[in-house]
Amino acid sequence: MHTVAVLALDQVIPFDLSTPIEVFNRTRLPDGRPGYQVRICAERDEIDAGTFTLRAPWGLKALEHADTIVVPGVNDLTAPLPPAARDALRAAATGGTRIASLCVGTFPLAATGLLDGLRVTTHWRAAELLAAHHPSLDVDPDVLYVDNGQFLTSAGAAAGLDLCLHMIRRDYGSAVAADAARLSVMPLEREGGQAQFIVADHAPAPRGSDLEQLLTWLRDNLSRDLALADISAQSGTSTRTLIRRFRDQTGTTPLQWLHRARIRQAQHLLETTDHSVERIGSQVGFGSPTTFRDRFKRTTGVSPQTYRRTFS
Repeated sequence: MHTVAVLALDQVIPFDLSTPIEVFNRTRLPDGRPGYQVRICAERDEIDAGTFTLRAPWGLKALEHADTIVVPGVNDLTAPLPPAARDALRAAATGGTRIASLCVGTFPLAATGLLDGLRVTTHWRAAELLAAHHPSLDVDPDVLYVDNGQFLTSAGAAAGLDLCLHMIRRDYGSAVAADAARLSVMPLEREGGQAQFIVADHAPAPRGSDLEQLLTWLRDNLSRDLALADISAQSGTSTRTLIRRFRDQTGTTPLQWLHRARIRQAQHLLETTDHSVERIGSQVGFGSPTTFRDRFKRTTGVSPQTYRRTFS
C-alpha cells in the first residue's frame, strides 16, 4: 500500500494538515481496498498547532519509509526549519520519495534546498516573500500547483485539495481520483475561474518531459486553426501516441488542453485590455464570436462580459 507521511512542524496550519489526511484516507481502489496509509510524523511527540496541541504517533524516522511526504504550511513563514526535519526530508529525497508542499509549506520545503532551480508556487500573498527568501526558485503565483515530478508545490487553501487529487490520479488513474474528488465534493479538474484570483491551469508536464516543447508551441500558436493532425505533425508522432502521452502527462486530450489554453489567454485579455469580446475570441483562435462565447461560458461558468466586469 502507498504510504503518505504528513510532516507536522510547530505552528502547522490545521487546514493544510487535515487536507491530505482526509483526501488520502478516503481514497478507495476499485475493489474497495484503501489506496493509502497516512501517517502523521513529527520531531517530537507533541506539536504546537496554534489553537490546539497535536500528538503525532510517528517520528521523523517514518519519513524514510514513505512513498509520499506532504509538508503542510506553517504560520511563521520565516521560522527556521529544524535541522532534524531538514535532514530527514533530504534523506527521503535522496531515496526517491515524492515530496509535496501545500500552500506556504513551500517555505519549509524550500529551506531544504531540494527545490533550488525549480518552478514552484505558493499562496499568492506569500509569493513575493518566497522569491525574496529563496532567489534560486522560479516562483509562479499564477497556478494551482506545479508538478516537477519528484517535487510538487501547491497554492493556497483549496489548491491543496487539487494537488492531492492530482497525485491520486498519478498513482491510480482518473477513475480512482474522480471517486476521491466526489467524496471531497471537489471537481477532479477545476476549469476556468481564478486560481488565487488568477486563471486556473492544468498542471504542467514535468520539466524535461517529451511534451514540454509541444506545449510551448501550442501556447505560441493559439490563434491558429489547429486540428489534431496539425498537433500530431508538430510532435512528430501518430495521433494515437500523442493522445496517450497527453493523457499520461496532463490528464486530458490535446484538443481539450488547447481549448483550455485559449480560454486562459482570453481571460488574461479580458482582464488586461479593452479589446472587444469579438476581437479577443479571434485572437485566441475561435472561428466565430458565438463559438467563443459558448466555449467560454461552458469552461468558466460565466459569459466573457460578466468575467470582465468581475475581474478587470
